[in-house]
Amino acid sequence: MANLKSNGYTVYFGNSALLSLNTFLLKMNYSRCFILCDENSLQHCLPHVVIACPQLGNADIIEVESGEINKSMETCTNIWEIFLEQKADKHTLLINLGGGVISDLGGFMASVFKRGIPYIHIPTSLLAMADACLGGKNGIDFMGIKNSLGTISKPEAVFVCPPFLNTLEEHQVLNGWVEVFKMALIADKKMWNALSDISQVGDPSAFIFRSLELKNAIVLKDPLDKAQRKVLNFGHSLGHAIEALVIDAGEEILHGSAVCSGMILESHIAMQKKLITVKEYTEIKTRLRNTFGPMKTIPFSKSQLLEKLGQDKKNKAGSFRFSLLKKIGACAYDVEVNEKQISKALEAYHKA
Repeated sequence: MANLKSNGYTVYFGNSALLSLNTFLLKMNYSRCFILCDENSLQHCLPHVVIACPQLGNADIIEVESGEINKSMETCTNIWEIFLEQKADKHTLLINLGGGVISDLGGFMASVFKRGIPYIHIPTSLLAMADACLGGKNGIDFMGIKNSLGTISKPEAVFVCPPFLNTLEEHQVLNGWVEVFKMALIADKKMWNALSDISQVGDPSAFIFRSLELKNAIVLKDPLDKAQRKVLNFGHSLGHAIEALVIDAGEEILHGSAVCSGMILESHIAMQKKLITVKEYTEIKTRLRNTFGPMKTIPFSKSQLLEKLGQDKKNKAGSFRFSLLKKIGACAYDVEVNEKQISKALEAYHKA
């Protein structure tokens, strides 16, 4: 598998990605370097990065606690204070070493500090490798709304090292597969067919790389998220609303689990609107349920869900706008959805 050329930067992919990182750093002239990580990537991944790139032995390490709840303005403020105290300048490099939360958080902080400092991503989870690391969209949660504050800014480079997946617990790997399934559903029916049984997949590298290829093709056509790129939000309108409500309740939910529910619900809406057939909806629902387990109950009222959904970034003039499948392997965006259709999808979800 080759490296990917994205919108002004390169995604280095494969077992030699860290060697590429070492070469990259030796060519650059950054004034200093900070590495952002959580307790997991600090313990399991950082030592491998420093061995491959000895010059990072002098980098400043910033550790944040893992979890979506820490993707917040408070966390940003604390780290920006560290940057100022340590006299970080415009030529300071931030390396984001971790999963999707670290990618979103680090990219946002770097893009805002001093109107933008350089940053790179080293994704360590399957979700971050297959999705979050590419595209330049960064964000934090604010007032209980997912990614309600954010920027679009390019990383200097991305380094995807699949062996880091060996450091993850099984449920975290499964969490990341959801974004691979999403990419297949919106853009590649052949990959969807190949995902009939992931228990038979040994090394997921080929699926991760294909997901990045598909996402990159979409991002290159619409880097600023004005049109076609919105299809990447399939499953995320209702998925993000569910995720935010769970976090508001003080409980934990994996992003992939929420998006999986969102994809089932939004597929039902697509079926109601006759964008996909009953057969396609049944196939999607069945495969997602068989792969990711029984559908989890959504313990919130319709009104709570609609209130959260009302803050979705894709809404226009007070109406809900979703990205919905128009067949397996293709997706439409800016599709208007009403409350009745959402209610029917919820009823069907809880009856299954």
